[in-house]
Amino acid sequence: MQSKARGRKRSAGLLAYRRRAGLVEVFLVHPGGPFWRGKDEGAWSIPKGECSDDETGMDAAAREFREETGFDVGAGPFIPLGTVRQPGGKLVEAWAVEFDLDERELVSNSLMIEWPPGSGMQRRFPEVDRGAWFSLKDANAKLLKGQLRLLDHFGKAVPA
Repeated sequence: MQSKARGRKRSAGLLAYRRRAGLVEVFLVHPGGPFWRGKDEGAWSIPKGECSDDETGMDAAAREFREETGFDVGAGPFIPLGTVRQPGGKLVEAWAVEFDLDERELVSNSLMIEWPPGSGMQRRFPEVDRGAWFSLKDANAKLLKGQLRLLDHFGKAVPA
């Protein structure tokens, strides 16, 4: 898979889900760093990231999940959720996987950001500062606008 499709960056991600007390819950992550601090509704994401030129979307999705959460989802099965285009043009291909995890054990990789902007100073921040389980209704309020269609696809692909 190419990391760019028609000049656009291409990402892949996994939407982990579990069944608790008869309800389906999905696992979302909150981006780290100063820009996202204090933002909640409409700020959460599925664990995802850019595909490199030498990996499949599924391989990139599993790698990104592991890098952003510290958890390896294993061999699946994985349910394709399709591809959505985020407002900035990035394409996000996603899969659902039934996988339970303890969000308190999340360990994320980190990234370097110039902070404060324009200062020339680089600071390290976690790529993800926390993760949480949400009902589908609550996930609709938390998830980034550009990824909401993935929840629609999930609702059609996974019986409640």
